[in-house]
Amino acid sequence: MASWSEFTAAEPDLAAAVRALLQQYGPGMGYLATVRADGGPRVHPVSPVITDKGLYCFVVDSAKRRDLERDGRYALHSYPPEESDDEAYVTGRAHLVTDQTVVAELADALRASPRVDWRLFEFSIETAMLRRHGPAGALPLAMSLRYPPITLTWRDPALGLSTPSSAAPLRESTATVTLTTPTRDRPTPHPPLPPVADLNPRSAPLGIRLQDLATATTSS
Repeated sequence: MASWSEFTAAEPDLAAAVRALLQQYGPGMGYLATVRADGGPRVHPVSPVITDKGLYCFVVDSAKRRDLERDGRYALHSYPPEESDDEAYVTGRAHLVTDQTVVAELADALRASPRVDWRLFEFSIETAMLRRHGPAGALPLAMSLRYPPITLTWRDPALGLSTPSSAAPLRESTATVTLTTPTRDRPTPHPPLPPVADLNPRSAPLGIRLQDLATATTSS
């Protein structure tokens, strides 16, 4: 299963867009889904840590940590942006980091208190998804034929490209692109996401501002 750095090397544009959504408010913020002992789902808010080398998370003693220690499967979904319905998520497996050099470097950078019972996990990447809803938002009845949702998906090629037969078809007008190798000349139907370095959602929103939509409507 791919590491975050391998995913970034394979699909740098998609990885940058996913990272921008996870870090849109400055520090990483997202919803972490884990598997309970009875097989049911559990969801908690977490603060993921993304570096050039990996996707990590400090997890204190909790039900979600016991989930990850027993069954490493996870899904991590971004928080909703303030000015759009764009979303991103990654899935894979969480692994306890045993390299004390990595643990010490991240703990120092994030000022993780040694008095707190936390453990550092690295999240490998099996699949990644970015969904851009455009100016109409995510409500099905509000979707515009002019700006249909755009979905970009990536799956680790080492795991194969098969799709589960039970997967339900999309019931809305969408454009879905499955990424397996880097594509340099991919069309951009919506304005690009801001660079990772710009973490202020008000100065560089991930969606399209209402005044931009009004201007586009007036000029069309």
